[in-house]
Amino acid sequence: MQEGSRKAVMTAFAANLGIAIAKFVAWSVTGAASMLAEAVHSMADTGNQALLLLGASRAERDPTPEHPFGYGRERYFWAFVVSMVLFTLGSLFAIYEGVEKLRHPHTLTSPEWAIGVLLLAIAFESYAFRTAVVEANRIRRGTWMQFVRRAKSPELPVILLEDLGALVGLLFALAGIGLALVTGNPRFDALGSLAIGLLLGAIAVILAIEMKSLLIGESVSPDRRDTIARAIEGTDSVRRIIHMRTLHLGPEEVLVCAKIDVDTGLGLSDVADVINAAEARIRAAVPGDIAIYVEPDVYVEPPPPA
Repeated sequence: MQEGSRKAVMTAFAANLGIAIAKFVAWSVTGAASMLAEAVHSMADTGNQALLLLGASRAERDPTPEHPFGYGRERYFWAFVVSMVLFTLGSLFAIYEGVEKLRHPHTLTSPEWAIGVLLLAIAFESYAFRTAVVEANRIRRGTWMQFVRRAKSPELPVILLEDLGALVGLLFALAGIGLALVTGNPRFDALGSLAIGLLLGAIAVILAIEMKSLLIGESVSPDRRDTIARAIEGTDSVRRIIHMRTLHLGPEEVLVCAKIDVDTGLGLSDVADVINAAEARIRAAVPGDIAIYVEPDVYVEPPPPA
């Protein structure tokens, strides 16, 4: 895991753990449904950050005969588990609690506790979210949506969406409790819990879709692919790339497979030198851990369409 991602995860872990404890205390005093939903949400987020750190640790293991390309995709797997935890512990529980309190309204007691804790939580979550934004901006290209969709390192997109969801969820809880106090109708508190649940469900679905795509296997970005292609085509005696495939084995690990057309008349030793030169140019052009397999061939023009 890159240092910026680790810093964002550790900041979010510390913030969510403290916030979760404070929310549970406030819920025990007030009985607010939205406060309980937020407390469970913060506990789920704390566990999620621990899972991201676990995935990063397991991904650093050395390759084995059973896993010759290493364990880089463990980070994708645990990020996918995070989306499931967010959905089950966060979203479904908040929706259940909201429905239950709509059916059986509960009058709030000592609401000032809930409001104070929510304001404190907003301050802490804002700091954690700002940390994630600063670290993401160091590597982000394009819009935020493009960053979430295209990032190969899962930690920062997960933390960004979690922290954003936490901030919006806190505003929902604050609005629900505030309206319940102003109107005297505790069902507004229940509606706040329902809103939190639907928000977390949407975030969990987005994360699950993105992590599933990375688990199945994604190619490198178009810019990186073009860089690799230029490196190969710029090698002496390489006439063209017949076809090339790339695959992320992990956030920083890439597999490159290419079939290239080389000059005819080269001896076996010369062809080997061409392949070695192409591999060296790829490694010089693209940083990171790269596994490269290049196969020489002779290009044959495809037959004209009938």
